[in-house]
Amino acid sequence: MAKLSFRSVTKLFFIAVTLLIHVVLFATVNFYFPHYDVTHITGVEVKRVDKDGPITKANPADGPTRDVYYIYTQNPQNDKVMVYRNEDTRWGFPFYFKFNSADLQARAQSFAVDKKSVQVKYYGWRLVMFDEFRNMTSMKEVDQNATAAWPIASYVLYFLLLITLFLSIQFIRGWFDSEES
Repeated sequence: MAKLSFRSVTKLFFIAVTLLIHVVLFATVNFYFPHYDVTHITGVEVKRVDKDGPITKANPADGPTRDVYYIYTQNPQNDKVMVYRNEDTRWGFPFYFKFNSADLQARAQSFAVDKKSVQVKYYGWRLVMFDEFRNMTSMKEVDQNATAAWPIASYVLYFLLLITLFLSIQFIRGWFDSEES
C-alpha cells in the first residue's frame, strides 16, 4: 500500500475544505432563494410565539412575544400536507421586503373557503424535529392542472457554484501538481 505524502494529504485537505464550503453555499442558496408549490389551502391560524416557539402550558412566555400566521395546505395530487409560516421579513435578511403577511393571511383564508388551487412562493425548509416552517412570501390562483414555476435564480446559482467548485478543485490540483515537478 502506497504511503501518502504530506503534500498529497494537504492537497486532499484543501479539496475537502473547498467541497465543504460549496456544500454550505448550495444549502444557503436552497434555503434563502424562492421555491414554488401548487397546492390547496385548507386552513389558517395565528399563534402567539416567543423566542422558544409557540406559547403553550409547556412553554410559557418568557420575553417579547409576537403573532405568527400559519397557512395549512394539502397537495391535490398526493394528499401530502404542508404547513407554511407567514411572517414579514420587513427590511431584514433575507431581503424579500415582505410587509403584507396579514393581507396574505386574508387571501389564504379566501382561497381555503373557495377551495381553489394556488401557487405559493416560499423560502426555507420544513424541519419537523426543530419545529421550523417554510415562510410563504406570496401566492396566486392557478388552474387545477397547473405545475409549479421553476426557481430559475436558484438554478443559475447552482450552475455557477458547480463551475466554481470545478475550477477551485482544478486550481488546487494544478497548484500542488506543479510544485512536485
